[in-house]
Amino acid sequence: MVANAVVYRRYVGSGGEQGRGAWPTLAFLLAFSLVALSFTLVWKLAPPHGGSGGGVRTGLLAVCAVLAVAMVGAFQALVPQAHAPELWGVPGMPWVPAASVFLNVFLLGWQDRPSYVRFGFFSAAAVLVYVLYSVHASYDAEERGAALHGGGPKVQDEGCDKV
Repeated sequence: MVANAVVYRRYVGSGGEQGRGAWPTLAFLLAFSLVALSFTLVWKLAPPHGGSGGGVRTGLLAVCAVLAVAMVGAFQALVPQAHAPELWGVPGMPWVPAASVFLNVFLLGWQDRPSYVRFGFFSAAAVLVYVLYSVHASYDAEERGAALHGGGPKVQDEGCDKV
């Protein structure tokens, strides 16, 4: 979720900046997540070795991997970033977040039922905390920073001004 949010925030920005909608980014995130899910399902469900099943499995895994790399490359080449970080940003955008999505989807494919129940419970609790507290706190902090620093949304440490 975090890696997808990082890509969305960098390529769409806040409120669909620069007159561009969120559709190219959302389509990429959905398609890439489906490719990662396909890779995981092939890995888990296709017969591993022996006979022609092993070759089919290897071929499908290779197709999913090549498709994932091609999708990230095409997305990077065709969709410009809407937001450039001022202080620090995730390096290797969108490759690092895409690798995180791919690996996390793969790891989620290996969990048992009790793990998914715990994951659902803690995800619901995290969303509840975010909706009830964090969204409002971040908007309040942004407004205070704008009032204190002449309209800038970033709140910087005073030592950062003396570079």
